[in-house]
Amino acid sequence: MNRTVRVIVGIILVLVITFCAISICQNMGKSLRIDVTEQNLYTLSDGTRAILARLNQPVKVKLYYAKTAALKGSDQIQYFNNYYRFVKALLEEYASEANGMIDLQIIDPRPFSEDEVQTLRYGLKRFPITEEESFFFGLVVQTQFGVEKVIPLFSPERQSFIEYDISYLIDTAITRQKTKIGVLSSLPVMGSDVSGYMAQMMQMQGQRSKPAWTFVEQLRRQYEVKGIAADVDDIQDVDILLVIHPKDLPEKTLFAIDQFVLKGGRTIVCVDPYCFADPPDQMAMQRSVPPSQNSDLNRLLHNWGVEMPPKTFAGDRNLALKASIMENQRPEQIIGFLALTSKCFNPDSVVTADLNQIRMLFPGVLKEVNNSDNKEGDIKIDRRPLLLTTGSGNSWTLSSPYELMMLNPSQLMQKFVDGTEPVTMGYLLTGKFKSSFPEGIEVEVETGEEEKETEKKRVTGITGAAEDCTVAVFADVDFISDMVAYQRTFIGSIPIGDNATLMLNTIDELRGSSDLISIRSRGNFRRPFIVVDNIEAQAERATAAEEARINAEIAGFKNELNNIIASAKEGEEDIIGSSIIQKKKDLELKLHDAQRKLRGVKMKKREQIESLGKILQNFNMLMTPAIILIIAIVLGIRRSIRKRHYISHASDA
Repeated sequence: MNRTVRVIVGIILVLVITFCAISICQNMGKSLRIDVTEQNLYTLSDGTRAILARLNQPVKVKLYYAKTAALKGSDQIQYFNNYYRFVKALLEEYASEANGMIDLQIIDPRPFSEDEVQTLRYGLKRFPITEEESFFFGLVVQTQFGVEKVIPLFSPERQSFIEYDISYLIDTAITRQKTKIGVLSSLPVMGSDVSGYMAQMMQMQGQRSKPAWTFVEQLRRQYEVKGIAADVDDIQDVDILLVIHPKDLPEKTLFAIDQFVLKGGRTIVCVDPYCFADPPDQMAMQRSVPPSQNSDLNRLLHNWGVEMPPKTFAGDRNLALKASIMENQRPEQIIGFLALTSKCFNPDSVVTADLNQIRMLFPGVLKEVNNSDNKEGDIKIDRRPLLLTTGSGNSWTLSSPYELMMLNPSQLMQKFVDGTEPVTMGYLLTGKFKSSFPEGIEVEVETGEEEKETEKKRVTGITGAAEDCTVAVFADVDFISDMVAYQRTFIGSIPIGDNATLMLNTIDELRGSSDLISIRSRGNFRRPFIVVDNIEAQAERATAAEEARINAEIAGFKNELNNIIASAKEGEEDIIGSSIIQKKKDLELKLHDAQRKLRGVKMKKREQIESLGKILQNFNMLMTPAIILIIAIVLGIRRSIRKRHYISHASDA
């Protein structure tokens, strides 16, 4: 065998060994995974593991993604490539954790293929890209008993809830019963879904039916949701009752809610001292009647261990957000517009432990009350706080019912006084409650058919619960409305923060599914620039002080002008005019000087941010060469030590 042949054989053997090593390493690497994300986005939560451990039958999971078609799509379609890789990696974790009970299939449906026909049969959403190519991105879960559960489209608005959606599909595929949720509200949260003749009449009049709130639509994807009339006298065939903005409810409805809770029905109550989602009555305003946008359920809440004082709101300077009150107006910090962070949630409750941010719009305050006036003594109630302000939060009250209609953020900020302990805005209440109507209620019933005569009849019910009852209470309604919880984009409504997540967590807590609760909010794809935010906050505080000084100067100037005019005597108009002109000139000079200082503060803020950016950029550019240089130095030192060691041994020999 000559030298050339030996070289060729050696090269072939090296290639074979290399490919074998790559194959072995790939197979070994499938079972060796490390999640280096900050919030363990690729690590399955304990709830998912518990659901997978209960699998007693094989489950087929089909991930449909038109990977080839996405390459020909627009930038909006190609955006899904990274999302697909994340979903695929997460599903591989499911298959690995299920110990062979999940058969994962990744399918790229091509035009005119049987796979494409299957996607349409399953109801996956189709987006045409060309005349032949279509984009699909959905999931199908099948059991051996013919049960099929589908995610028609992995929408970006559900990206934070992706593990929950997949686990929910698997959990519901192996179970049969669906939770029934009843929604009782004085607001049109269920929408005005009309059809037939009424729909035609509305269309002829140029009217449109109001859609349901996005949160309700989200509930309908997972549960059986039905509306309950605000004048109901008995609540039946409901697992969980959702009471939203109970405004001016009749006594018989309060009694129905009371009896539903005492019979073991789980309930979520959202009350509000001022609901922005409840438009004021224009006819009443024309008659100079103060607007009524508050809801109150204190008659029941008091027996459940809490109450919400009227016209009282929670505030916190550390949580206050900026917003524009009017169009083309600069955003201002509003003491009643709060962004609750992780430090505002109860870490010991599965409902709130993993939340990231909740936005609330002028929430009320929930205060604990005792039931010592009850004949049987105090009722033992477990009050578990869910939502709180920081330690410097406090409550504040309205001086006029029109104060929030003509909102002045700066006045509210000046009026607010920092507190010394957190204010609670959400509770989970558990205990053997007593009835708020121990002697029942009187209702009118018809006695005659012709004249429709009525008489009063007393209706009684349960006076006390035999088992523990559970009620969740939140002192805000706007936080689940579309204007606070969601943002409209070209791809639909995208959730802002974890507002909807909080409600879904609460529902799952009440329905007894603790496994699903631990899944939904474990990760947040948003990565805030904490250092930059601190720099901006510090500069904003300095700017706020300057702005306050300017406003004080303007106010002082106006008062001085009014004093000059009030004290002027007849015949001194020329003097007054010259004084006003001179004062205006002085004000313009002061404003110019103050604005120059403000620009200096903002420029300093911008320089600090840009300086930080340059430092990070230089660090990223120099990090790799520095590592290589360190490795080279270490290898050089090691080689020098080995060389000296070899020379010393050679000299000894």
